[in-house]
Amino acid sequence: VPYDCGIAIVARPAALRAAFGVHASYLIPDVSGVGDPFEKAPEMSRRARGVPVWAALRSLGRSGVADLVDRLVRHARELAARIAEIDGAEVLNEIDFTQVSVAFGDDARTRAVTARVIADGTAWMSGSRWHDRDILRISVSNWTTDDEDVRASVEAVRRAVAATG
Repeated sequence: VPYDCGIAIVARPAALRAAFGVHASYLIPDVSGVGDPFEKAPEMSRRARGVPVWAALRSLGRSGVADLVDRLVRHARELAARIAEIDGAEVLNEIDFTQVSVAFGDDARTRAVTARVIADGTAWMSGSRWHDRDILRISVSNWTTDDEDVRASVEAVRRAVAATG
């Protein structure tokens, strides 16, 4: 599902309406009793971003979504473990979800490795800052990611590290 979508299940709908509701004289109020969508989202012009979440839940079911997330976490842990074996690589975080933060010595070298990984194009990774350090940020988030993608991604990082000396 896209990053900018989601669903909130709330116990007190009135609080949701109070937080998000927009009331202006030119808006036609809901008289159907169904509820005005403008009162349930942060932006009046926003598309139906909850639909992809609904579709994923509908097609995969609860256990299917759980399996998908578990698989992504497993791939993130495998990536982290294999990158940690590369000389000079330091995985900086516990892999509790799908994010991996890696440094390669000092900030300058980490930025150089990151630039080479991005230029390589094998996998999308990015640079970021975490705990006052430059890092290579890896987010395992695509449902099609498989063991071969993990292997190829690790090799791309290995090539980038070797190229930066």
